[in-house]
Amino acid sequence: MNFETAVLTIGTTIDILGVLIILTGLVVGTVFYLRGAIRHQNMRATYRRYRQDVGRAILLGLEFLVAGDIIRTVAISPTFESVGVLAMIVAVRTFLSFSLEVELEGRWPWGRRRGTAGDAAAMKPQA
Repeated sequence: MNFETAVLTIGTTIDILGVLIILTGLVVGTVFYLRGAIRHQNMRATYRRYRQDVGRAILLGLEFLVAGDIIRTVAISPTFESVGVLAMIVAVRTFLSFSLEVELEGRWPWGRRRGTAGDAAAMKPQA
């Protein structure tokens, strides 16, 4: 097995893992959603949890898919065109990741809560 074949195999394996992560997250999230629906739990909360679970699976799967693309592009064909295509893929993934994070967290990433005064007091060493 030569270097190029090994890199292609590794990249393809990582791509397959990414797809499996997305599919697994979708199936597991759907099972939990259906279980909550059958038990007549709070449907609004159950649906929100379902969207969050599926969104997280998509985010993680996208990370694997991009990693596979990077490995193949950098190791095998680092041409200007292939790097440009990779840059566009990464840009789209970044936009999707950003959008999903805003949807999952319900706020802009730069609007994350900072520790409250109670948190700071709890972390202060006791004398």
